[in-house]
Amino acid sequence: MSSFFNPDRFITEQVEALRRDVGDGIAINALSGGVDSSTVTALAHRALGSQLKSVFVDNALMREGEPERVVAMFGRLGIRVERIDARRTFLRALRGLTDPEAKRQAITDTFYRDVLAKAVKRSRATFLLHGTILTDIEETVAGIKRQHNILAQLGIDPQRAFGYRVLEPLQTLRKDGVRRVARALGLPSSLTERIPFPGPALATRIVGEVTEARLATVRAATALVEEELKNTGAFQYLAVLLEDCATGIRDGKREFGQIVVVRCIDSRDARTATVRELPWPTLKRLSRKITSIPGVNRCLYDLTPKPPGTVEYV
Repeated sequence: MSSFFNPDRFITEQVEALRRDVGDGIAINALSGGVDSSTVTALAHRALGSQLKSVFVDNALMREGEPERVVAMFGRLGIRVERIDARRTFLRALRGLTDPEAKRQAITDTFYRDVLAKAVKRSRATFLLHGTILTDIEETVAGIKRQHNILAQLGIDPQRAFGYRVLEPLQTLRKDGVRRVARALGLPSSLTERIPFPGPALATRIVGEVTEARLATVRAATALVEEELKNTGAFQYLAVLLEDCATGIRDGKREFGQIVVVRCIDSRDARTATVRELPWPTLKRLSRKITSIPGVNRCLYDLTPKPPGTVEYV
């Protein structure tokens, strides 16, 4: 992001563009609580006011307490967000899937065709606001991994496929630019400085099938990692549940348990990343806490930069 980038000018230009595009119509956006979607929500609310309908889709894949926390936070900011309970719908769509792209496709299809389509019809919206950023577009078009919010860039006409037009006010920005816009919009630091969190949520941190039990494990590990590393200043940190298991010992007995990987990286815009060299006591403490999760008996630390690894596993 160029030092000449002016977030206030960007906001003014995008507010004008949104008002021009939407006109007297209704727009809808799905808020996840991440930096990108939060920025789009605040930006669109400034532009459209009551013409914007914001929803939070509870897909069963979020961190502990996330739906309630996000809806309440935006309520305090004066932005009403409707929570849609779609947990069973998403889990049913993911049942039996292990291929990463198949899982991402199932999440995309379920989100747009089964869940959001109903919300759009109910609200009579003809526009959908997306928090797409430039990195999302580049990685999808390059075939590295499909981002759930990429449609037109893959030749999908959302007007024909779903009945609404997609607007992407952040598509020229990378993560550092989005944060600057979020600060200029007056969003609290708990949002503007929040570590990135993927649209498909914890499904990107489970290698193999996504089940309620496996989600519970990675959700518990995620809470431990985020609490332990929140003051490191790292760009992103996360826990991943592998598909493989390993032999271990619990209460003096053999246990064939699950393996959790911890990842902590430094980056500016997620295009490239280096691994944070965490202190040995921190790693030992994390290992002890994570292997206390029922069924987990191995904790590994990922030393892979980007490239060759991506930030997420799935």
